Amino acid sequence: MNTSQSVSSGTRWKAAGLLAPGFLLLTAAPALAHRLEQHFTVDPRPVITIHNPNGKVIVRAWAKPEVMVVANHASAKVEVNAEQSGNRVDIMTRQLEDTISPDDLRADYEINVPEDAELQIHNDSGEVNVANVLGDMNVETVAAGVDLEDAAGYLTVKTVGGSFQCLRCAGRLEVSSISGALRLLSLRSYHVRAQTATGNILFDGEFLPNGLYRLKNYSGAIEVRFSPGDSFDLTATSLKGRVNNQAKLTPPTHPPHYLSKFSNTILGTLNAGRAKVELSSFDGTINVLKRD
Repeated sequence: MNTSQSVSSGTRWKAAGLLAPGFLLLTAAPALAHRLEQHFTVDPRPVITIHNPNGKVIVRAWAKPEVMVVANHASAKVEVNAEQSGNRVDIMTRQLEDTISPDDLRADYEINVPEDAELQIHNDSGEVNVANVLGDMNVETVAAGVDLEDAAGYLTVKTVGGSFQCLRCAGRLEVSSISGALRLLSLRSYHVRAQTATGNILFDGEFLPNGLYRLKNYSGAIEVRFSPGDSFDLTATSLKGRVNNQAKLTPPTHPPHYLSKFSNTILGTLNAGRAKVELSSFDGTINVLKRD
């Protein structure tokens, strides 16, 4: 065996001595990861697009006017590409063979972008994690969970079965899922629209003056937490499920005529009613609970 075929660890030398050199090379090669690192200088408000069939996508903001892409994948059946066109950087995982397993499709990305970057992310399976990016953002996944932290701008998220969490987000948020659970924590958003068919929804954030907060599901629990000093108009309706409320609401003088007498509904105003909160479900439970 020549020096180019050697392994630095003494223990691995001993293992190699038990095997034919050719067999050692064949078994060791798949474990070697393919790594790509690229840097792109950008102007203010760059657009970053990411298309990945399977894997982890982590995006972090930094103060540099630069996009840094670090990608890793284990299979030679895919390749990763990052290209710049004007003030846009396109990042993509490409399939090189017609038949390929989900494991071979996997690629993991760690991407640093300027704070004001606009993100467009499509990641079918795995996870998406974005922190401190203040530009507009669109995320679409099939089974990948989405976790946003300290994000702002106009945020739109669509998943099929992936869960979603937004921590300390601001701006405008629209999220929809078929079976994923939605957790909206410490929000400072003036417009929130969250909908899932069979998942649970938790909202624990601020109700900003003139803000609109619409949460809807078919089944599962919708939970909204409030403080006694919050100010909102509340309408909470479940056609076949229960509605539990701990807020001391002032009932409306003229209840809206469109509410069904067969549904379970609570409506009224807390304090001055500066925000508008609308909760609806078909047969799920709605809980409006005081914060501990």
